[in-house]
Amino acid sequence: MLKISRTTLLTVVLTLGVVTVQAMEMDNAADFTLPSVPNGGPKAFHFLSTLFVLLILQSFATVLTFAERQHSASFLQCVTLGYAVFEALFLRFPDADGVENRTSRGTAWFLLILNSVTVFFALLNSSSSFLLSSEGKPGLKWIARLSERGLKRIHKTLAFLLVLTGWVKTCLAPVALFGFCRDVHLGQCLAHGIMGSSFIIYGFVYALVLVLPHFRENPNHNQDWYDSCLMTAYGVVNTFTEHRFGQEWSHSDFQHTSMGIIWWCGGMLGLFFTRNGERSWIPSMLIMFTGWAMSEHSQQLMISTKIHYVFGLSLMLGALCRIIEISVLLKDERNAGRGKIYTFQYLSPFFLILAGVLFMGANEQQLELVVALGSDHGAYTLTITSCAFLILLWILVLLEVYQRLTYRSGDAAVFGENSKYQDLRQDDSGANGSTEFELDNFQD
Repeated sequence: MLKISRTTLLTVVLTLGVVTVQAMEMDNAADFTLPSVPNGGPKAFHFLSTLFVLLILQSFATVLTFAERQHSASFLQCVTLGYAVFEALFLRFPDADGVENRTSRGTAWFLLILNSVTVFFALLNSSSSFLLSSEGKPGLKWIARLSERGLKRIHKTLAFLLVLTGWVKTCLAPVALFGFCRDVHLGQCLAHGIMGSSFIIYGFVYALVLVLPHFRENPNHNQDWYDSCLMTAYGVVNTFTEHRFGQEWSHSDFQHTSMGIIWWCGGMLGLFFTRNGERSWIPSMLIMFTGWAMSEHSQQLMISTKIHYVFGLSLMLGALCRIIEISVLLKDERNAGRGKIYTFQYLSPFFLILAGVLFMGANEQQLELVVALGSDHGAYTLTITSCAFLILLWILVLLEVYQRLTYRSGDAAVFGENSKYQDLRQDDSGANGSTEFELDNFQD
């Protein structure tokens, strides 16, 4: 009988998470200059307004939409539409070359159109019973042809797209504030932004499956199967698109192509393991190898090399926690039973989110700004980690609100007819959503 104590398990995880202190020469702040920030005050206001209205408020409106609270969701989406109108018509941030102004105006009008369409379908959805019964009224026949379920799906899709565009808009605000990502820096910024956001979304999916019983107890394929499918497809694309045929192989080509090869090879093995609904550590192992490769990438700036190392370390820690969760904590089961969630299970989504934020903040111009300010990789990493904590908090609050709304309504479509949450709705003293740090007394 093998017993794994909580202290032993935490010691292993934290030991692997210790960053080795190396005597490396720091970058010289005198080599870089601080960027000029024209209209800094209005741009800072623009960033904060975008964060609170187009991302945070919009995300709560989306939660209400998915929880079938149509009137409340419509009200919040009307508020965000009002801000979108104000931003498109009145907010101006001209630079000497006009680049930032054109970018802000273009994205503002795009968000205005998307918000308007979303509010239109939100109002249709709120009064769907009246409109869908208006087959004889001219101008409403096309609405009558849509089912109430179709209107809800369209509304939910648009609401989700609004959150994604709000996230992109929020991330672009600091870029516009400091004038980053122009000319030759555009490609690197896009790569860091897209890949970093992908890891954050991956962490969100981890938290979603962990918290919501409908996904956790899905009788079909488990998350490991879907992870293996995605990694196989991504690996195939990366293998044959990173290097241009007929040209010499560069250092970057070798790095990305080899990563693509290991992803589709490991992904196919993961598909084989999970074909009958079994759990698998293959997706986590692929993330671990990816993290190791990223941690070994040497960069031009010393601070960039160190940030990439912490980024890779975060991926490896997230993968290790996932493997421990699957093989040790849950013993290859999908969940701990009766809605119980161990607090250890939140480590995997946190480290993935941390890795995503670190990679988004590891673009060259942003790190040059950190050096020019006289800071170092330690302070910068702590600041980025603080952002990761807030993002995970934001995600968990949204999931908690959604779960409470659907729990109170007794929505069987969310929890499933045979879900253990059916019993919990009748017994409020049960273990619904309980989180316990129970890592003691695990036995083979």
